[in-house]
Amino acid sequence: MHRPMDFLDGQLLVASPAMADPNFARTVVAIANHDEEGALGIVLNRPSETEVVEAVPELEGVVDDDEVVFVGGPVQPASIVVLAEFEDPAEAAFLVVAGIGLVSDRTGLDQLGAATARRRVYAGYTGWGPGQLEAELEREDWIVEPAQPQDVFDDEPGELWGRILARKGGQFRLLARMPVDPTVN
Repeated sequence: MHRPMDFLDGQLLVASPAMADPNFARTVVAIANHDEEGALGIVLNRPSETEVVEAVPELEGVVDDDEVVFVGGPVQPASIVVLAEFEDPAEAAFLVVAGIGLVSDRTGLDQLGAATARRRVYAGYTGWGPGQLEAELEREDWIVEPAQPQDVFDDEPGELWGRILARKGGQFRLLARMPVDPTVN
């Protein structure tokens, strides 16, 4: 049994360069909920080519016209998840960092614009069953770093993995500069 301080709510999981699962290679996952029953997170740095208004026409006027859907993870990729900065953080289903969290069902799409200052739309999410994330951490598949509000709405999500590692400092700065394919170095 884990003590509450062992839970990773509000932390980022940065994929180790050795991460073998292609779903998570060079990803940064924000953990929204972690307890004895498992964990729930959102991949922050995988924008798709699909515009939000094309995928979810109901969000037209709530998001910028050229805003794209991000791939939030391999679990339920057809479902839409919204991370938003809430005017009232108590409205979030789960908080990730500061007033930023997952939009709950009780915040209808028609209220989303008024209830949140900014938002990002994801297809799917990441999930781990009991003990699964702990086993991955034990194998050193993930590097843990506290989330900061700017991580969620990063303007250059393709650079987020390296930026988080560089911010962590020390040996992680070297990892941040590691090429995708070290054999072409």
